[in-house]
Amino acid sequence: MKLKLDENLGKRLAELFQAAGHDTATVAGQQMSGAADADLIARCRDEGRAMVTLDLDFGNPLLFRPSQYPGIAVLRPSESVSHRDPEDLCRTLIGGIALEQLGGKLWIVERTRIRVYQEREVE
Repeated sequence: MKLKLDENLGKRLAELFQAAGHDTATVAGQQMSGAADADLIARCRDEGRAMVTLDLDFGNPLLFRPSQYPGIAVLRPSESVSHRDPEDLCRTLIGGIALEQLGGKLWIVERTRIRVYQEREVE
């Protein structure tokens, strides 16, 4: 799967996704640090990459309609944040991608589960 890791996720996490066989780009690696959320998600759409981020703004389907993008995964660390949380969340996401398609959906990734939001088709 093609992914883009937001600037709030480091090189070590990009390597984790790459080791799992995913084509992974980073916001920092593309000199987009500090870019507006709308510009980042538009770049993801243009590149066919799902966004992986800690930024809760991407978890608002009224701002960023999941059906318009190759997928959005928002990582949600536990309230008692540990230094292992981002890696654990990424491993949960990698496991979820192995089982289900992320495209067109919003995933809220927690340590032990993934909540999936997918827009319903209007009849």
